Amino acid sequence: MRVGIYVDGYNLYYGARGLCGRGTPGWRWLDLRTLAADLVARRTNWHGGHVERIVYCTARIDGAENPDGQRDQSVYLNALRASGSVDHIEFGYYVSRVKYAPLALRDRTGRPVLARSAWPVQVCDSSGAPVPDASFMISYAYREEKGSDVNVASHLLLDVFTGVIDAAVVFSNDSDLRFPIEQARQRVPVGVVNPSGNYLAGALRGQASDGVGRHWWYQLTVGDLMKCQLSAIVGAYTRPPGW
Repeated sequence: MRVGIYVDGYNLYYGARGLCGRGTPGWRWLDLRTLAADLVARRTNWHGGHVERIVYCTARIDGAENPDGQRDQSVYLNALRASGSVDHIEFGYYVSRVKYAPLALRDRTGRPVLARSAWPVQVCDSSGAPVPDASFMISYAYREEKGSDVNVASHLLLDVFTGVIDAAVVFSNDSDLRFPIEQARQRVPVGVVNPSGNYLAGALRGQASDGVGRHWWYQLTVGDLMKCQLSAIVGAYTRPPGW
């Protein structure tokens, strides 16, 4: 059974950071092939499953805004290639813009509650009288990584439709992948790996028997990440300090 692995790099990174802690070393220098092979080997109903192809979808960090981050990311991407931990890296891009939104606070469930005019910050009209229920609008700088989810979906479906894989594993908890994963399940067994400590997105759930069947779902753990690390030195590339 030839298994294709499709990784949303930023979804995996932020999920792993939430699990392990931003300042914790030992999880960033991740060996994707070792991790994927370990997860596939655990599937008792995927007999003979072996990792055929790993596609890693990410975007390059802007060196002007974050030179240290760009340097460390470049070292990691080069180490992934040099070690054979991935077969293909597909790049998306970043967009920067100014956005506008009402000022809000979180309630007990984490949902937004609009901040209203009240002392010590009170909105008044020209006569000085309070304006009831006035809200506040803010503008803020916003940077967003674009393209990784589309690239994951495209590579997944291309490989399924061209028959170069017999099963697939998707590393992401992005609900935007609902449709391509549903389509893939009609043709090959699919594993979905949730890289975060959050609940699996409802849109990515399903039944093991959907379509061709033998589907599975898994939530990554700190142990999975810590034990599947590249060697500290990979060819000409050395694990960055703190990683």
